[in-house]
Formats: sequence, C-alpha cells, structure tokens
Amino acid sequence: MSKTPDDKATVPALEKNAPVLSPARVFRDKVYTSRTLILPSGAALPVAKGRVHAADDQQFQFLGTHPDFERLTE
Repeated sequence: MSKTPDDKATVPALEKNAPVLSPARVFRDKVYTSRTLILPSGAALPVAKGRVHAADDQQFQFLGTHPDFERLTE
C-alpha cells in the first residue's frame, strides 16, 4: 500500500508574528558558588556553580546593580 498525500504527517508552520524570545542573561557570582537570592518582590533566584540566569527585567536590574555580580558576555 502506498500512502496518499492526506496520510503524510504535517509539520506546523512557524507563525510569522511569533515573538522571538531573548536569551537569558547570565551573571557570575563573585562571592559564592551556591546561594539563593531573594528579590525585593519576594521571588527566589538560585545561584549554582557561580552562575545565575536573569530571565526577566526585574532580575536583570537586580543583578546588574548588585556589587557581587558581573555580567558574562559569551
């Protein structure tokens, strides 16, 4: 039996207006290799292996102004 065109699996096309997600911004903890930061909003931000990822603008601003962190540019 041969497959007809209707039997072929279709791959959904990407939407032209789909938002492009920006990559997470990474900071290096200059003091600790592991800790949990508590943001002013109460959200927890884990540091692991001396690295922490800022997924939103609030986290990015907090880490960018904190003296224990430096932004990695890779």
